[in-house]
Amino acid sequence: MKLIIKDLKKKFDQKEVLNGIYFEFEKGKIYGLLGRNGAGKTTLFNCINEDLSVDEGEIFIQEGKTDESRKLEAEDIGYVLSIPNVPEFLTAREFLKFFIEINEDRIHNPKTIDEYFEFMKIEIEDRDKLLKDYSHGMKNKMQMLVNIIASPNILLLDEPLTSFDVVVAEEMKQMLKTIKNDHIIIFSTHIMELALDLCDEIVILNKGVLKKMNKSNLNHNQFKKKIIEALKEE
Repeated sequence: MKLIIKDLKKKFDQKEVLNGIYFEFEKGKIYGLLGRNGAGKTTLFNCINEDLSVDEGEIFIQEGKTDESRKLEAEDIGYVLSIPNVPEFLTAREFLKFFIEINEDRIHNPKTIDEYFEFMKIEIEDRDKLLKDYSHGMKNKMQMLVNIIASPNILLLDEPLTSFDVVVAEEMKQMLKTIKNDHIIIFSTHIMELALDLCDEIVILNKGVLKKMNKSNLNHNQFKKKIIEALKEE
């Protein structure tokens, strides 16, 4: 399966943010999306998720090894925002129960609520707390969990690990590596070391276009230098 973005353009007033993007994302890989502030990473995610209309171009899925393609559907996409959006008047258990019930037709091989909590390493004493009493990082965990439960073809992760401490961030990285074969994962971050540690491919967004960075025979420091130089190009 591939997510294909073809000739995508988006501008706000006279500022062209996305300028004819063409890129193919493949299932089974984690793509690290790097770009400077204001480069358009969130705009790109919002276009894929259809929160923003595009000015020109197409975004579609190609399934199997054929050229057969189709438009994206809402069920194809899971979107984890940098600022978590959860119903704070519910407990974590109530939220999961509600989410599972309304999405039961989409969930393959469902687990018990406590098995999902175990998977996301949410402690027993936190499972019946109101979400309003959760930390930013814990809310982010819950947001990520419900998106994983829905098992979308595409996971858009917008700075998802910045609110976690070192231990939890490492747990989340390992979790993403275990599920990557079932998804196309695009991971937006400002932290280059995190992208290099977690991601199979590094993609930069600069001057409105996406470019895959080829590591070839470069060592770690040489590759970092190459990425920085590409991001600095005017």
